[in-house]
Amino acid sequence: MELVVNRENLLPVLSKVVGVVERRQTLPILGNLLLSASDDRLDICGTDLEVEVKTSCNASVLREGETTLPARKLMDICRNLSEGTEIRFRQTNERCLVTAGRGRFTLGALPAPDFPLMDAEIDGVEVKVPERILREILEKTSFAMAQQDVRYYLNGLLVEWEHSGITAVGTDGHRLAKFHRALDLEIPEPVQVIVPSKTVLELRRQLAPTDEAVSVAVGSKSIRVAVGGMVMTSKLVDGRYPEYGRVIPRELGKVARVGNEALKRALARTSILSNEKYRGVRLAFEEGVLRLQAHNPEQEEAEEEIELDYGGESVAIGFNVAYLSDVLGAVEGSEVEVRFSDAGSSSVWRGVGAEDETYVVMPMRL
Repeated sequence: MELVVNRENLLPVLSKVVGVVERRQTLPILGNLLLSASDDRLDICGTDLEVEVKTSCNASVLREGETTLPARKLMDICRNLSEGTEIRFRQTNERCLVTAGRGRFTLGALPAPDFPLMDAEIDGVEVKVPERILREILEKTSFAMAQQDVRYYLNGLLVEWEHSGITAVGTDGHRLAKFHRALDLEIPEPVQVIVPSKTVLELRRQLAPTDEAVSVAVGSKSIRVAVGGMVMTSKLVDGRYPEYGRVIPRELGKVARVGNEALKRALARTSILSNEKYRGVRLAFEEGVLRLQAHNPEQEEAEEEIELDYGGESVAIGFNVAYLSDVLGAVEGSEVEVRFSDAGSSSVWRGVGAEDETYVVMPMRL
């Protein structure tokens, strides 16, 4: 294999693929990328056996072939080259010589036939969704997913595809994020899958706020997302997601409204003196004012007051400040609506008028 490719063509595709490669692997070849050169094109693939990303770029192919090269080392070399540099790859036996300008880098290569490609056959429904909408759905819900919970089905995002649109739900048992985007989808019947957290976060990183159509194929055990020149294939979490509807409180008699940005800043200041381990802040809802209080084992205290649109009886609720910050970051409106009943019950947060989003946050005892 021998080819020449411009750094500005190679670097963007490397950044799309290298994210799925784990730094610590059970198999050495999983630390490599598969490079295949043919027809003036360089195809690149990376995988961790659970999720696989394929993409390509234009290249001047002098000799067709394929090999696997260390992902991080290749990325670091390319990133640190000057703009517009022409990079030449020449494969000889178990080594690949990479030359760029006056630089020469000899990388160890592993046989391409040993690279574990995922089975891309997906016998399920396929829909097309604008890229910005899919990105919005992930941004609104992915922060609430569990990461390494023993309840493995929580380590992912529940996505429901229906004729009327897409609903996504994430929860870690302490908070829940649900978002519905109304769309006219041509699917024969509703489909419900759990997409692994790594796949969700990698998709969220790569998707752009454009109107380009994203093709999503959903099967019984895997999902494939294709946009532009990138194709991501992932296994699905095999499990039964809890009935999230039971977690969302219905009878909440008290409603308050508060400025999103004002609450964000007040939380940031107050949490400086909160307990570093539990990160708890008490929110006291009073007529016309919201009081924020925090303290820590060093007997330090913080207290803030901001304006609040509320006329009910006083209620003080303890919250994990990180949970509230995530919710406020997902809400796009300038005002946030909070529905609650008492200090021991879950509350529901959403942007004012944003009925398609629901954020449930459990209280914490301070």
